Amino acid sequence: MKARVKWLDNMSFVGESGSGHSVVMDGPPEAGGRDLGIRPMEMLLLGMGGCASFDVVSILKKTRQDVTDCEAQLSAERAETEPKVFTTINMHFVVKGNDLSESKVEKAVALSAEKYCSASIMLGKTAKITHSLEIIE
Repeated sequence: MKARVKWLDNMSFVGESGSGHSVVMDGPPEAGGRDLGIRPMEMLLLGMGGCASFDVVSILKKTRQDVTDCEAQLSAERAETEPKVFTTINMHFVVKGNDLSESKVEKAVALSAEKYCSASIMLGKTAKITHSLEIIE
């Protein structure tokens, strides 16, 4: 996997993925940015949410669950001092579908957290990660 981050100006950067997609990153005005894009640490959090959501939906489909929507709501706290790593992260899944098995949804979230989601397993080295879920029919 490859990626490239190129400085644009001030504190704005464009990140380009190896698959050819781009995203603008920028800092807040107090750090010299112009608030034109996502913050790099926000991108880490989004990456974790995307990785885990991919796992959960994939596992639920493989277990023949009629999932119609999945949303991961993430909240995190960071250390007060440098390096300001994530110290706690909560990932709350809202899974919608028809006749979903609560135990299968719980198992999908657990498998993602413990085995499949590389991003959350890496971030779990510095942060306490918790999971919660709700199922909506």
